[in-house]
Amino acid sequence: MYTSLLLSLSGLLAPLVSADVTIYGQFGRTTANPATQHSGTSTIASTTSFVTVPGPPHYTELAAYNPIYMLPPPIPSPAPATQFSIGVPTSAQLMNGLSIPQHGTFFGFSIEMSVANQLIGTNGTTLNPEFLNLMNIVAQRAGAVHIRVGGNTQETAFLVDQLADGKMMEKDKEDASNPTSTPVLAFTPELLYMMANVSSLINARWYLGIPFNDTSNFRFQIAEQGEAILGDNLLGFQAANEPDLYEAHGHRPQGYGPFDFFGEYALLTQAIQGDGSIPVKNNLIAPSVSGTWTPEMVWDTGFVEAYTQYLGSLAVERYPTDNCAVIFPDPNNPPHDPLEELPLYLSHQAGINITQQYINSTMLAQTWGKPFLMFETNTASCGGFPGISDSFTSALWGLDYAMQMANSNFTGALFHFGGQNVSYNPFTAIPTNQSAFHQWTVGPIFYSAIFVAEALGTTNTSQVKDLFPNNGDEHTPAYAIYENGNLARMALINYLTDPTGANDYIATIFVGGSGFNEPNGVPASVKVKYLVAPSVSEKDNVTWAGQTLGARFEVDGTWKGEENVQTVQCDQTQNMCQIRVPAPGAALVFFSDSAQQAINPSSTQTFATSIITKTANTVAVDPSVLATSNGQNGKNRIAQGGTSQGGANGALRMAGVAPSVGLLGGILGCAAVVMRMFR
Repeated sequence: MYTSLLLSLSGLLAPLVSADVTIYGQFGRTTANPATQHSGTSTIASTTSFVTVPGPPHYTELAAYNPIYMLPPPIPSPAPATQFSIGVPTSAQLMNGLSIPQHGTFFGFSIEMSVANQLIGTNGTTLNPEFLNLMNIVAQRAGAVHIRVGGNTQETAFLVDQLADGKMMEKDKEDASNPTSTPVLAFTPELLYMMANVSSLINARWYLGIPFNDTSNFRFQIAEQGEAILGDNLLGFQAANEPDLYEAHGHRPQGYGPFDFFGEYALLTQAIQGDGSIPVKNNLIAPSVSGTWTPEMVWDTGFVEAYTQYLGSLAVERYPTDNCAVIFPDPNNPPHDPLEELPLYLSHQAGINITQQYINSTMLAQTWGKPFLMFETNTASCGGFPGISDSFTSALWGLDYAMQMANSNFTGALFHFGGQNVSYNPFTAIPTNQSAFHQWTVGPIFYSAIFVAEALGTTNTSQVKDLFPNNGDEHTPAYAIYENGNLARMALINYLTDPTGANDYIATIFVGGSGFNEPNGVPASVKVKYLVAPSVSEKDNVTWAGQTLGARFEVDGTWKGEENVQTVQCDQTQNMCQIRVPAPGAALVFFSDSAQQAINPSSTQTFATSIITKTANTVAVDPSVLATSNGQNGKNRIAQGGTSQGGANGALRMAGVAPSVGLLGGILGCAAVVMRMFR
C-alpha cells in the first residue's frame, strides 16, 4: 500500500509548467494544486507547503524543475539520543584507522559529454559565467576543481574539424544504439579550447574519455588534441566507460567478460604506444566497472600488473540504485517506489553500503601505488528520483557519502550531471529560450561539494575518521578530520526532520586529555558553519553559513545574504565543547582560527552575468587569456604555438571582450520578472 506523496509548486517553478502539473501515480492521474502557485520573487520561502496526492510520482515535464516533494520520514521510535559525547585525540598518531591523506579536490564533477555546451559554454570564447562562478566557489575552497567531460556519450563520440553553422557539437539521436538512448556525438576542437579557457580563468582540471566502441580502429584524436590543448590541466583519459554493461547494451557479443576486456586493453595500449602524437602515455583510467562485474573480477585477470605503465588511476562507477524503469520499462526491473527509497538516503548506512564493497580494492590500489576514483556517481542512475535527488536529502546524503569514501581511501569522487531531463544535477542551466527572464538552478547536492571542500581543506594532508557517535546511530554520523597531524575539523550530520527543534542534538566534544595520555586539547572557542534547510524535502531554502546561492531560476553563481560563521565558547576547564546540530542539518566545526581561515577565501572572483542574449548569459573571453597548447595560465600561453586547425596560434582565431571580473554589481533586473505560465 502506498503512502501519501506530497507535491508543491513554488512561485519560481510556476513559469516552467502550466497551472495544472500532470503527475501519474499508481492510482491514476492527479494534479498539483494551482493554489500553491504564486507570483515569483527573489524571496525564498521559509517553509514548504504541500498538497497530498497518492501514489509514486511520474512527472511529465523537465525533471530538473519538477514540483515533487515527499513527506519527510517520521522520527524513529525510539528516537536517537539528543545529547551524546565524542572523544578524540589531538594528535593523529593516537587515532586508529585514519584514512590516507586526502586532497581538497576530492569532491569533483562528471559532466555528460553531450551536455557540455549547455553547462560550460557555447564555444571556446563564449563561456557561461554561472558555470565559472559555481565551479570557482569549489576551486577557491579546494585549491582546484576536478571535472570530467565524458560518460556514455564519449563512447561513440568522434572529433571533426568543423560542423555546420559553426557548432561545437552535434548529436545524432537517430543513430543512438543502446538502451540508454545515448546519441552519437560529433564535436570539434572548440570543446577542448572551451575547457582550456575555463582553466585560464579558474583553477579547473579535466578528465576526458577515449571512445572504446571500436577496438579495431581507436579514435585517438581526443587524446592527441586534448594533450596538446589542455596540457597540464589534463588529469587523464578514461578508456572504457562501464565495460561490464557492454554486453547488456548490445555493444559486445554475448558472453563478453573481464578476460575479453583485458584483451581489448592490450590492443588499446599497443595503439597508444605507437601513436607519437600522444606524448603522455601513463594517464589512463580504468576499469570503470559499474557493479555487474566486481573490480576483483578485473584484478584477477592480471590487469593492473599488465598495464601498470599506462594506468594513471584505477576507477569504478556506482550509483546506489536506479530509476531506469520509469524511462525504460522492463519486467525484469520493476520501478522503485521513491517513497520507500527516501528513508534509505537518510541514513549513514547508505554510504557504507557502497564503500564497503571497495575496501579490498582501495587497499590494493595503495599497494599498486595508484589513486582509486569513484569516477561517476550520484543518487540514482537514469536521472535520479524527483523529490530525493533534488532535495536537501541529497545534500546530507552527498556529504556523508563523500566523507565515507574519503574515510575508505578512495582518492576522489565525481558527481554526475545530465541534461535538463534529470533531477540529480548539482546545478542546471536554464533552457535557452528562458534566459531573458530566468537564471540557473542549483541542486542541494552542490552544497555537499562546498561542505566537503571546506572539510578537507587545501593542504592535501587531511585524514578522515568515521567516528560512529551516539552508539553508532545511523541518523547522527560524525567525522573527524586531521590536518598536518592534528585535529583540525569535525563534520556532524543530523538526518532527522523536526521543525520543533526537539530532535536537534548536542554533541559534547572532548579533545585530548588523560584518556589519550596527552594534554587537554579543547580550544577556548571554535568556529562552526551550518548547512541547513527547513526539512529534508526542501529544494530552495538551503543555506551554508547563512548564505544561499538562490532558489530555482535565481542562481547566477554568487552568494546571497550575509555569511554567518558562529563562534561557540568552549569549557577548557572541563575540556569540552558543545555543538548543536539542527534537525535536519550538518555542522562543520573548526578547532582553530587557522583551520577555518585556510579554506575561507578572503575574496571571491566572480564573473558578471549582465550580458544577455537570446540563448544564454555568457562571458566572452579576451584573446589575452585564450588557451593554446601548454596548459599554463592565459597570458603566458599567448605567445606559444597553437594546435588547432588553420594557423600557428589557433587560439587567436576568435576575438572577444574581456570578462567582467570582481564582485558582481547586481543581478539582472529582469531576472526577478517571473511569468506565470507557459509551455
